[in-house]
Amino acid sequence: MRTTNKNASGKLLASVALVAAAAGVAGLGTFGSFTSTTSASQAVGSGTVKVALGAAGAANRLNVAATGLVPGDTVQRAVVLSNTGNQDLATLSLTTTATTSSKLDTDATNGLQLSIDSCSTPWVEAGTSPAYTYTCTGTTKTVLASRPVVGSNVTLTNLGALGSGSSDNLRVRLTLPDTADNSFQGLDSVLGFDFTGTQRTATSR
Repeated sequence: MRTTNKNASGKLLASVALVAAAAGVAGLGTFGSFTSTTSASQAVGSGTVKVALGAAGAANRLNVAATGLVPGDTVQRAVVLSNTGNQDLATLSLTTTATTSSKLDTDATNGLQLSIDSCSTPWVEAGTSPAYTYTCTGTTKTVLASRPVVGSNVTLTNLGALGSGSSDNLRVRLTLPDTADNSFQGLDSVLGFDFTGTQRTATSR
């Protein structure tokens, strides 16, 4: 009988110890921790790169056709080129194409020659359509030296329109050289002018 009592007592003590241990483990999850949180928000937006030509009229005569050219004639057309985006530009270039082509644009030597200059003030227009002439009362600069009329991504120089919100008063001239012979008679070309602005150099913002 004494042996039996000792076993019962041992079982009871073991049970009490097990409960105490379980209570101790449960208590581990009740300890607190110090925390701190801070935050910020940042607005991020992209810029705009955009060039534009003036509205049809005195600010853009490029759409006015010229006919009846003979060797030595020059066609003059004024156009305003503007940087209407909110970013400066690294370069401005011109691509000219012939959607209707002839020897007028394919003969690089005797065909039409293109040149562009700018005026610090608006060009003063004289004559009637299509025989316009222009004079500058300010300062002129060479934007594109004389070259064959068709070209791809030709860099333009001395332009204020590289700066955001700025514009240039341009005079586009097409000349049929004196060297054009009888094979140039009765020809037609339709020319397209595409001005392209390239973004400024990327920087840390």
